[in-house]
Amino acid sequence: MSEKKPRTGPLTFFKQVRAEGSKVTWTTRQETIAATIMVLIMVVIASTFLFLVDFVWGILIPMITGAA
Repeated sequence: MSEKKPRTGPLTFFKQVRAEGSKVTWTTRQETIAATIMVLIMVVIASTFLFLVDFVWGILIPMITGAA
């Protein structure tokens, strides 16, 4: 069986969290902006594609079924 770790108090826990947070390599402001712009561009592309597919299906289905 696994051994139980000793409990730590809240103060020790937050000190450990702070120590781990300081080890993280955070992105720069420029990297964050570039990634955000890329995501927004991809969202616009995907939304446009889905809109066009829906629009075309909306025209084709009534023509095929004769409901037009």
